[in-house]
Amino acid sequence: MTAGGSGGRQPTWVGTVLYVPLLYGGGWLASRPLALVHPTWRGDQVNLAGAVLALVLLLLTLPVRLRRAWGIDHPWLQLGLVAPTPAVLRALVRGLLKALLLLGLVSVVLLATGSARWAGVLSGGAAANALALGAGVGFAEELLFRGWLQGELGRHLGTNRALTVQALVFALVHPWYRLPVAGAAGLLGGLVLLGLALALQRRADGGVLWGAVGLHGGLVGGWFLLQAGLLNLSPSAPAWLAGPGDPAVNPIGGLLGWLGLTMLLLTRRRWWSA
Repeated sequence: MTAGGSGGRQPTWVGTVLYVPLLYGGGWLASRPLALVHPTWRGDQVNLAGAVLALVLLLLTLPVRLRRAWGIDHPWLQLGLVAPTPAVLRALVRGLLKALLLLGLVSVVLLATGSARWAGVLSGGAAANALALGAGVGFAEELLFRGWLQGELGRHLGTNRALTVQALVFALVHPWYRLPVAGAAGLLGGLVLLGLALALQRRADGGVLWGAVGLHGGLVGGWFLLQAGLLNLSPSAPAWLAGPGDPAVNPIGGLLGWLGLTMLLLTRRRWWSA
């Protein structure tokens, strides 16, 4: 099983471009009444509810779209969500271990250079939040980008071009543009590298999506946990090394993130043309 677009039908570009914006718009509209029901909710909480509703719409409509636009009978199998249990567990563990290694590299260098100090404070609430954040972001974004989008683009462009284009789209839709120019460029580049690494992770796992979920979710949840009390970044830590963003530093936009992701891509280079 691959993440590409062999066999079946070819979807229209109009459907490809409009599918997710329509889902997001539907979730956004459905969440607006929540501000009336819960007037104490902040705007970002209402928007988060809209994103959750959009994910629900994605889960409900994706099988129908794949059957009609791709011409396949087993959508969840094609997307890499359904696989034998040993393959799922193996992929998930491999992804999580890679996330641990990347975060370990960042942490060790930051500690060694005096850009951070080890605090070692861990609360149950922070751990629960990290788990929820990692699982939610990892699952939702991998299903959307390395599952649906990469497969959809594969039917338009071929599997190898789709791998690169999905990484560009993945990077562009994140809010890198809110940073100053240097930080924005670093984060945009890091997001592209991450999108490529996640796609190659899925290829290396034989099309199973859970390795990419583990890698992505592990990075997001793990970094949240580090910042929540385990690691204290110095205010003088250089952004080019640790990553841009203040106070929410994103390490994939700095030299350490680029280095770690590049090393990961090099270990997966045999899968570029798989």
